[in-house]
Amino acid sequence: MEERLRLLLCEDDENLGMLLREYLQAKGYYAELCADGEAGYRAFQKGKFDLCILDINMPKKDGLTLAEDIRAMNTDVPVIFLTAKTLKEDILEGFKHGADDYITKPFSMEELVLRIEAILRRVRGKKNKESSIYHIGKFVFDTQKQILSIGDEQTKLTTKESELLGLLCAHANEILQRDFALKTIWIDDNYFNARSMDVYITKLRKHLKADPDIEIINIHGKGYKLITPQED
Repeated sequence: MEERLRLLLCEDDENLGMLLREYLQAKGYYAELCADGEAGYRAFQKGKFDLCILDINMPKKDGLTLAEDIRAMNTDVPVIFLTAKTLKEDILEGFKHGADDYITKPFSMEELVLRIEAILRRVRGKKNKESSIYHIGKFVFDTQKQILSIGDEQTKLTTKESELLGLLCAHANEILQRDFALKTIWIDDNYFNARSMDVYITKLRKHLKADPDIEIINIHGKGYKLITPQED
């Protein structure tokens, strides 16, 4: 019998938390419910989870801080934020803290499950791919391990950073169409996902700044281009 995928669910609204846990478990997931951020942090330390669903406004430790703490322990686990905040600035702040998705309350439980399934399909597909190594100027990028290396220095990339850099490498010195990247990595090319991708492009530029011959440039109205020296 296939082992159920494990979800960490952090929600301080007791009624909503119980409903979500029951619904997710009825859909075949194992969902561990925590009522505050500190309890969520302890649960993550003790257990192994395939995905985290974090309410942002929680007592003791808010969801954004919890996501940072989780990222410090394990950069690979996907994170979905739940929040009542709908301002663009709040949503962008969520993506800056490493969100893979962001759902505003009230929401459909069916929609949440569909988003979970989309993220897990993407993660499983990535893990099933053969190891692929890209040489980017002085850098070596291992897509399987999500490690970007230059000399003796290694940087462990997040899942989103790795997926986006992998697409840029696959289209090196060519235009990576913006809508193609959004639909491939974020599933939906809406405004908030587009702004999230901009944040990750900025992060990748910082990671690559050690080699002045490498550049990620904006192609107005189209997308991005990774400029890298051509191999002989």
